[in-house]
Amino acid sequence: MASTASAEHVAATPALRRLYVIRFAFAAAWAVLLMVSGSDLTLGAQLLLVLYPAFEVAAAVVDARSARAAAPVRGLYANIAVSLLAAVGIAVAGTSGVADVLRVWGAWAVLSGLVQLLVGVARRPMGGQWAMIISGGISVLAGAAFFRSASQDDPSLTALAGYATLGGIFFLVSAFRLSRSTSMPSR
Repeated sequence: MASTASAEHVAATPALRRLYVIRFAFAAAWAVLLMVSGSDLTLGAQLLLVLYPAFEVAAAVVDARSARAAAPVRGLYANIAVSLLAAVGIAVAGTSGVADVLRVWGAWAVLSGLVQLLVGVARRPMGGQWAMIISGGISVLAGAAFFRSASQDDPSLTALAGYATLGGIFFLVSAFRLSRSTSMPSR
């Protein structure tokens, strides 16, 4: 039975590795676009802000489909729901101002970080998940910081670019670690 589970993990690993690389590329490009758009809540910035959790929904759907046999997907379904609610919440908050966007983003970062942490722990036998576990924990802390920064006199969106960049880097590290774990001989 253990060898069957191991074979399922190995079969799902290439798809997960590709998804992680795509998530890195998206996060990096998104962060650059957000930095270019500045700290104002323009229509372009609002679209970017909604796009990020919408992309997370799509990525979680792809992940759930590719991992169905190899890993628990309940956490991925939770991430789909949380990210979908975040996209709607950010769209609504975008009409109120930067502070409200940061509050919604912060709540989303906390919840999705917890989910990411739990999914990473469940996927530990697959290898390459320590970066996802650490990233989930950092997301929880960053979410609390975003929520807190919303109460400042002049809240800014630029910290979200750093958040996305760091998250993307963790996805890239996991992609490399997954490559390494599948190329290592079994003992």
